[in-house]
This record gives sequence, C-alpha cells and structure tokens, in this order.
Amino acid sequence: MPLPFALDHINLWLIEDGGSWAVVDTGVPDDRTRNLWRGVLAGPMAGRPVSRLLVSHFHPDHMGLAAWFTRKFPVVMETTQAEWLYGRMLSLDTGEAFREASLNFYRGAGFGPDLLTLVAERGNAYGARIKHIPTVCRRLRDGDRLHLGPHVWRVMVGEGHAPEMACLWCEERNVLISGDQLLPSISPNVSVWPSEPDANPLGLFLKSLEKFRELPADCLVLPSHGRPFFGLHERIDALLRHHQDRLAETLDACRRPISAYDLLAIMFPRELDHHQLFFAIGESLAHLHYLVEGGLLGRTIDGMGIHRFHRI
Repeated sequence: MPLPFALDHINLWLIEDGGSWAVVDTGVPDDRTRNLWRGVLAGPMAGRPVSRLLVSHFHPDHMGLAAWFTRKFPVVMETTQAEWLYGRMLSLDTGEAFREASLNFYRGAGFGPDLLTLVAERGNAYGARIKHIPTVCRRLRDGDRLHLGPHVWRVMVGEGHAPEMACLWCEERNVLISGDQLLPSISPNVSVWPSEPDANPLGLFLKSLEKFRELPADCLVLPSHGRPFFGLHERIDALLRHHQDRLAETLDACRRPISAYDLLAIMFPRELDHHQLFFAIGESLAHLHYLVEGGLLGRTIDGMGIHRFHRI
C-alpha cells in the first residue's frame, strides 16, 4: 500500500484462515488506502471475510486503519498491550500538556527558537492523523501461538523501534513476518520520544536482535518495507555493525560537550525535511542515551536547559 512519506510504501500481509483471511497490519487512514483495500477485498480476497486483524505496532501505517476494519468486519484488533495503549494514548493526547512536554523535550535536545515554533505548530502529529484507535483489543503476548488455517504462528515481541512490536514466526513454513523490526536495506528508526524522555530504546533494539538470531538462517523474512529477503543472520550482523559504527561516531563527537541537535550534522550529514528531523533527533538521543547507560558518557544541563553530553 502507498504511504505519503519519503518511505513510500508498506507491505501488508494476508494469511488464509480456513474460508476467511487474517490481515496483518492495515495502512494509513486515507481515502486512497481505503479504496485500494476495497479493491483487494473484492478481488484477490475473493469476497471472503476477514476473520482476524493482527497489528504489529501502533505506528500510523500499521494501526491507522484498524478501527475501519473493526467497523467493517466482526473482528477485534489483536496486538500487544503496550502497542494498543500507546496508540490509544497518542490518538487522544492532544491537549496543552502534550504541547508543553514536547517543547521541554526538544528544547533540551538543543532546538532553537525557530524549531521550537515548529514543534508548537506541529502539536501531536499522530493524533492529527489517527483519530480513532479501537477501544477494545485482544492482547498478544510474546510466545503466544496463533492457529491460522493449517499452520501455527508464534508471536515474537521485538523492542526498540516500538514498545512491543508483534512479529510472527511460522516454523512449519520457515517464514518470519518481521514488521519494522528487521528491514532488508535500511535500519529501523530507533528513537527517544517526549513521552519517555530518558529511555534507552537502542539497548532494547540490540537485545531484541539476538532473539531473532535464534531463528533459522535460511528462513524467509517478510518485512513491512522493502522486498522479502533471505539472509536473516547476515542482516542482523549488518544492523549490529551499523549501530556500533554510529556509537563510535557519537562517542568521538562527545570529546567536547554537545547536544543531540549538534550530533545531527555528524550522524545525518545531509539536509533533513521537517518529517525526517524528528526521527533524526530521536535517533541521535537513542545513541547518546545508550552510551550514558553504558557509563561512557556523562550528561549535564546548561543554563538554557539544553542537555549536553561529554565523554567520561
């Protein structure tokens, strides 16, 4: 399905479930995506109903049309508790308290007056796009076994990109539906956000990668973006190298006290649009926090409220 972002598509998956279908992820809530789904429902899905709605995580391109599906079919959204609650929270949290928390967070990251004006004008971008998250869900837990048609799919929870992303592993078919946890050619965004300003999501992400290494090296990986691929273990190794390189760059940059915003010029030496900027600053903070938790960096707050990181 198309996306209105630089990352211009999302892969959504259909699993035959007897005489019906299990849908994995939904797309963004816009008219184009709804119309495309209507065509798929009437065409490739042969008019057979949707029996299960499985959502990997709360991001708009994955959970965005969940409420539409639950109105259209007698299904309950199935996802992990953290993903459901996070989506519900962000879809509803549009008040002044959210704005103030965001301004304090990005001021601490080093945003100047012009960018803070952008933060204030942007508000809750999730809530502006996603008006409805289902009020009821069926909770998925790590290790749950889902019987879909003749096969069993095991829930594997990945962390870092999202709080509790539900990936699906089918041993019989040697197939992993990896969501955004494992992508073939880009590193999933791993960011610190205003709702959890002291988090260490990179530590969680790297730990999760080792969980997926337990799967067979020759399994087929079905990612949410990019083409399906083989070479799971090689991809995990590449992601680990990528982040080790980023961490080394970050540590070297902190020979003098710097802010997360200062680090952007080193981590992302190109012009960033406003959409990319918020992901980039979150990723910058993720690497800084990882090194702080590892005891390699210290953090101070200057007189302007900016968090500055330095080598210990």
